[in-house]
Amino acid sequence: MSTTPSPPSGNPLQPDESAVLNARSLRGLAHPVRVRMLGLLQESGPATATTLAQRLGLNTGATSYHLRQLAAYGFVVEDPERGSGRDRWWRAAHRNTRFDLSTVSPAGEDPGTAYLRAVAQTNAERMLRAIDEAPTLPPAWRSVGTLSDFSLQLSAEELQRLTTDLLDVVARYRRQPMNASDAPAGTVPVTVQLQAFPRPGVLGQDTGAAEADPGPRPRDHDCDHEAVRDI
Repeated sequence: MSTTPSPPSGNPLQPDESAVLNARSLRGLAHPVRVRMLGLLQESGPATATTLAQRLGLNTGATSYHLRQLAAYGFVVEDPERGSGRDRWWRAAHRNTRFDLSTVSPAGEDPGTAYLRAVAQTNAERMLRAIDEAPTLPPAWRSVGTLSDFSLQLSAEELQRLTTDLLDVVARYRRQPMNASDAPAGTVPVTVQLQAFPRPGVLGQDTGAAEADPGPRPRDHDCDHEAVRDI
């Protein structure tokens, strides 16, 4: 009996556009391996299960299984122009992924929480790889970038504005399309990770400290999965 889920009826994911995650589509992505796999396909282009297995440190059987899960929910599609014989090439169906944090269940047991944990794990692993690689970088690249955290005292409205301002700054540095052949001389792909949240343990369901709803947010939360996306 196949363990691959049936594609959700009325698939909300439209080809070549942002994948806006909902309760159904989250089930196909709420796994660290799938988050990384989708990120690799979005970032580096089409690949085979064998290539992905080598990059992820998995066997091809595990990689093929996770590809089937992603395909069942419309996150990846076959690339028939590249396939030949036993080689099946896969590409990401969307350039980026969007998820609204307000849809996460307070109980913390829904697919949204599992998905966010997978994204956080993927981001942490990439940061650790960057730290390990730092001593081998060319001198000009060793002193740039940052690994910092800041403790601020903010209201919900101020945190909302801060997040929007930071995303706007990042947007000014975006270049589209992000193809290696079109990249300006002297540039390399750079990952910018952004996390901003109330300090854990300060606010909670029973503290009575929650503030009033600040109103409509300027945009949904964007989750990158190591992927190139529009902001």
